[in-house]
Amino acid sequence: MNQPHAGGLPPGVAARQAALRLLDAVLRRGETLEQAGGRALASIRADNDRALARAIAAEVLRHLPDIDALIDSATQRPLPHDAKARFVLRIALAQMLALGTPSHAAIATVLPLVDGGPRKLVHGVFGTLSRRGVTLPDPPALPADTAGRWAEQWGADMVDAARRAMATPPPLDLTLRGAQGPEGQQLLPGHRRLPRGTAIPELPGYGEGAWWVQDIAASIPARLLGAGAGTAIDACAAPGGKTMQLAAAGWDVIAIDIAESRLARLRANLDRTHLSADIIAEDATKWSPAAPVDAVLLDAPCSATGIFRRHPDVIHRIHSASIEQMTDLQRHLLAHAAGWLKKGGKLVYATCSLERAEGEDQAEAFLSANKDFAVDPVRADELPAAIAPTAKGWVRILPGALEAEGGCDGFFIARFARAG
Repeated sequence: MNQPHAGGLPPGVAARQAALRLLDAVLRRGETLEQAGGRALASIRADNDRALARAIAAEVLRHLPDIDALIDSATQRPLPHDAKARFVLRIALAQMLALGTPSHAAIATVLPLVDGGPRKLVHGVFGTLSRRGVTLPDPPALPADTAGRWAEQWGADMVDAARRAMATPPPLDLTLRGAQGPEGQQLLPGHRRLPRGTAIPELPGYGEGAWWVQDIAASIPARLLGAGAGTAIDACAAPGGKTMQLAAAGWDVIAIDIAESRLARLRANLDRTHLSADIIAEDATKWSPAAPVDAVLLDAPCSATGIFRRHPDVIHRIHSASIEQMTDLQRHLLAHAAGWLKKGGKLVYATCSLERAEGEDQAEAFLSANKDFAVDPVRADELPAAIAPTAKGWVRILPGALEAEGGCDGFFIARFARAG
C-alpha cells in the first residue's frame, strides 16, 4: 500500500493541491504565476513535484476557454467560475488532455481536493467527458475579451497567429556575451536558438557566463543603441538582460529599478557574466542622473501581453482597465527619461505588449509633446530577416513573426533622437 506523503496526502496529490493554489492566485487574485509560486509551492519539497504543479497550472491557463467549454457541456447548469469543483475539473482535464496523464490517475489525484457533493460532481463530470473521448482544439481558443481586443486592433489573422503561438511553448533563445556560444540557430549576430527543453546549466559556457537566456525580440531594444559610446541608462532594468547587453557592447551602464528584490537577480546575473553596471534602487519616475547621458533604454512596465505564449497567465489577468493604468505610468516614465539625455542622444522605448495604447499611441504622444525629439528610424539590417520596420520607422512584432523558426515574443520598439 502506498504511504501518505507529507501532510497526510496520498502520493501525487500535493502537486495538484499546489496547482490549485497557483490557479486560484492567478484567476481570483490577479497574480502572475511567478508571484504566486513562492506561497503556492512553499510546502512542496521535491523539484519534480514543483515542476509538475507549475506545468499543470500553465496548461490549464493555456487551454482555459476550451477546458471550461468541455466542463459546461457536461453539467446541467454552468458551475460558477470560481467554484472549487470547476478548478479541480480544470486540473484533471488539463492532465488528461494536455499532459497525457492516464485518466484514472488524473481523477484519482484531484478527488482528495474536494469533499461531499462537489466530489461526486467532479467524478461524474470527469467520467462523462472521459467516456466521450473528448479532445482539446488545436490551436486553443483565446479568452473572448482578449481575442476581441486584438482583432479590433490588428485583425483576425493576428488572432489566428496568436492561437497558434499559444499552442506551442517557445524554444530557448540565448544572447551571447561575446562571439562564442552553444551550437544552434542564429537569427541575429550574437544570438542562438535551441530546442525547448534544453537543460540550461548543462550548456557549454553557462558556468563562465558566456551567455544568458533572452527571447530574441527582447534583445532588439538594446541592440538598437549599438556599440558603447559613453553612458547609457537602463531604466526599469531588472532582471538584467538588457543591462548585460549594454555592458557587453561597451556602454558604461547605470541600471535603475524600483524593486530591490529584482535587483538582487540583476546583480547575480552580472556576477555570472563578469559584466558590470552602476546599480541604483530608485523610482525611475523621480530619479535623475547627476549629468545628462548619451543613451537611455526604457523597457517600460506594461501589460506584458506580448509574452503570453511563455506566460499564459497574462491573458487571463490583463483587461482594459489594467492596460489604461499601465499607459499612465509609461507616459510619466517617457516624459521624465527624455530629460536625462544629452543633445544628440538616443532614447529607445520598448514594451513587451500587443496593445497599441502601450506602443504606437505612446510614441505618437511622446513626439507631439517633445518637439526636440524625432524618430530615428530602425533599419531592416538591424532586425531578424523576417521582421521589418514599419513605415514610421519603428518596430511592431506581432504573433506570427518568425513563426517558421519557432516564433518570438510580441513587442513594440521605437528609437528617438534628441536634436543636437
